[in-house]
Amino acid sequence: MNEDGKNRRGEAVADGGTESESESALATARRQLERAASHAAVDDGVVARLKHPTRVQQVSVPLRRDDGSLDVFTGFRAQHDDVRGPYKGGLRYHPEVTADECIGLSMWMTWKCAVMDLPFGGGKGGVAVDPKTLSDEERERLTRRFAEEIRNVVGPKKDVPAPDMGTGPQEMAWFMDAYSMQQGETTPGVVTGKPPVIGGSYGREEAPGRSVAIVTREAIDFYDWDIEDTTVAVQGFGSVGANAARLLDEWGAKVVAVSDVDGAIYDPAGLDTQDVEGHDERPGMVSGYDAPESLTNEELLELDVDVLIPAAIGNVITTENVDAVSAEMVVEGANGPTTFAADAVLEERGIPVLPDILANAGGVTVSYFEWLQDINRRQWSLERVHEELEAEMLKAWNAVREHVEERDLTWRDAAYVVALSRIGGAKETRGLWP
Repeated sequence: MNEDGKNRRGEAVADGGTESESESALATARRQLERAASHAAVDDGVVARLKHPTRVQQVSVPLRRDDGSLDVFTGFRAQHDDVRGPYKGGLRYHPEVTADECIGLSMWMTWKCAVMDLPFGGGKGGVAVDPKTLSDEERERLTRRFAEEIRNVVGPKKDVPAPDMGTGPQEMAWFMDAYSMQQGETTPGVVTGKPPVIGGSYGREEAPGRSVAIVTREAIDFYDWDIEDTTVAVQGFGSVGANAARLLDEWGAKVVAVSDVDGAIYDPAGLDTQDVEGHDERPGMVSGYDAPESLTNEELLELDVDVLIPAAIGNVITTENVDAVSAEMVVEGANGPTTFAADAVLEERGIPVLPDILANAGGVTVSYFEWLQDINRRQWSLERVHEELEAEMLKAWNAVREHVEERDLTWRDAAYVVALSRIGGAKETRGLWP
């Protein structure tokens, strides 16, 4: 580590305020917007508009269970803003899916697309269901019925869903097929994250983790660290965390801790990330792996490492545990892993936080590549996807970095300034009708 202070934490600790740590994604997104707006030259009317979604659709999704009984689930699709292009965002299956959660996450998608300069706006949706309680046949019936219920608000030029928590390529294949059957023609561009055999893009599943690794690598270089001397802890060794950890390991960083839902493993000498199977590959493998030390997920967050990557779920760094965070840098792999008040504490302590809307934006970026491939009916090679993703991530990184350097902003504020400037410019140019 160099001694110019760029990578060193301050001693002062900020007051965490009165924030409720169960604050919704919507409340957090609005608070982040209000803060960022003070740094961006964006009309107050635009900011007021961006606090609210264009529309939210709520639907009932009846499902015939395998035993012949009927259950009815609630589904949502929130569409935040489309001034720069069609709505874009995931569909999740989780028992706690709500309208407010979908709105908040759709707002983050709007910023994420703008930071990456993609021609999309933000959307998010899902069904309030525990996918673990569904058989494969039930998941298919649920997905097809949900696709029918929201068919009128989605489409390649309207709103393009993608996989999210509890869903994956197979659900996107069923969704696309159900939509196409009603349209009377195969429409691969209605969703992204599909299997490559039906129009999906190579490299889509690992893209969010790959972008987390790229941003981590660039941040390590920005602070003049030696990557081979950099220690990394990753909470959540799933599709995002595992791919990020393996790339950083390949590039020379020392990944000392990873976790799944059941617990964490720690080896100060460094783990062989290729030998540790991710939660998506083999559930329970991480916590059952033969490592020198076992930890809880909470203890992993407090390890004395250079880089902490929370890549599991939201709201894991809160005012209750932020004082114990010992990392030199936080790179957000999950959406919203740091609460608003905890973020202020980290800023006061001088710990840089690389925000989710930049770090994990590889997913929506390769989804954009997939959308282009579907429109042109021409599939890219994996090598081209990796090259294009690297180029787009570096463009976004440099745009954000300029504001950090020139205006002494935090990484999150700088990312929001980039996003809001682009969105505000688009709204000003298009105007308000009528």
